[in-house]
Amino acid sequence: MKTRYSALALLRHALSGNRHWPQAWRSPEPRDRYDVVIVGGGGHGLAAAYYLAKRHGITNVAVLEKGWIGGGNTGRNTTIVRSDYYYPASAALFDHSVSLYERLSRELNFNIMFSQRGMLTVAHSRGEVDFQRRLVNGMALSGVDMEMLSAADVRRIAPYLNYAPGARYPILGGMRQRRAGTVRHDAVVWGYARAADRLGVDIIQNCAVTGIDRDPASGVVTGVRTTRGTIATTKLGLAVAGHSTMLADMAGFRLPLTSYALQAFVSEPLKPVLDTIVSSAQLGIYVSQSDKGGLVMGGNADPYASYAQRGSIPNAEAVAAGLVEFIPAFSRVRLLRQWAGIVDYAHDSSPILGNSPVPGIVLNCGWGGGGFKAIPAGGEAFAHTLATGAPHPLARAFSLDRFRDLALVDEAAAAGISH
Repeated sequence: MKTRYSALALLRHALSGNRHWPQAWRSPEPRDRYDVVIVGGGGHGLAAAYYLAKRHGITNVAVLEKGWIGGGNTGRNTTIVRSDYYYPASAALFDHSVSLYERLSRELNFNIMFSQRGMLTVAHSRGEVDFQRRLVNGMALSGVDMEMLSAADVRRIAPYLNYAPGARYPILGGMRQRRAGTVRHDAVVWGYARAADRLGVDIIQNCAVTGIDRDPASGVVTGVRTTRGTIATTKLGLAVAGHSTMLADMAGFRLPLTSYALQAFVSEPLKPVLDTIVSSAQLGIYVSQSDKGGLVMGGNADPYASYAQRGSIPNAEAVAAGLVEFIPAFSRVRLLRQWAGIVDYAHDSSPILGNSPVPGIVLNCGWGGGGFKAIPAGGEAFAHTLATGAPHPLARAFSLDRFRDLALVDEAAAAGISH
């Protein structure tokens, strides 16, 4: 029985010098066969494993991770959680995810450090004000808590922005979601991994998939070949973000996705200065302040397809220039480090959730720059399809068939810049 985290447990282990904490999750050898195998030990894969065990009673599950837990995209993002999406299907999915995040620490018995500090997106022109008003009204019809702000409201909330009379990008208003916030990214995967392990799920790290086997007659998936041997299964979930097309190729089908590097940056630690997330689509910048004091910022994905996790210098320059224009007081702040994740974009900037053309293979991909905020809801929908074979009610609009039927959910504009 794993230790339950509590104030009493902290005190008890402190008295013993913190020398007897058990492992957060096991490191088992892979079995020959599982009822369900999930490729990808990131947020969506681990969340799906947890919900399979917790809600569907399926515990003979393996999560295969080619590296270590927290070493992929979940540890390479800017930690923002929001649900300001325009179309009803998107709004319902992402707003449900925010609701799950709000109670996730208690459910997982792991502090994910969800800070609902709100998110402010400013407008720099009359056209952008009108566009934001349309977005806010559309989201209100879907029940998303968005509000339109005047220029005076924006200045009261964020007095540190650039309000100079001769500013190249004057601030004429904005929109805000109060329930938005930031989460400790590592804590999300660690919490789900620990909770799934407690329910009997095998988390197998350093286990890369090298091939996918199918029955020659029926085409049904029969297992995966890995660097740690062959594992048999008839239910295979793929949640590998920017490498989704590579796994699809192994299984013999193609996905309408393109992978890009999405960079993020953090500055040296500062005293508390930002009490909300601030964003500008025109400047291509968003920034928040972490609990350690660093400014966490990002912008658009690199403009060309790539699997490189280092990003590019021109994009870093664009983000830095946008930050200085947006908040001139940060012009002398020094960057501490930079990183990039590999994200996969569909043509309509919406995810793909549901069954694949191969019987037994279920997809969770195409999140672009929005996968982290959707981890709880995406994992829940993913688990539902793996367990039942049917799409989750919140995921019906995001099936692969929408590209055939031209029923796209075009969130490229409402999603704003990539975060």
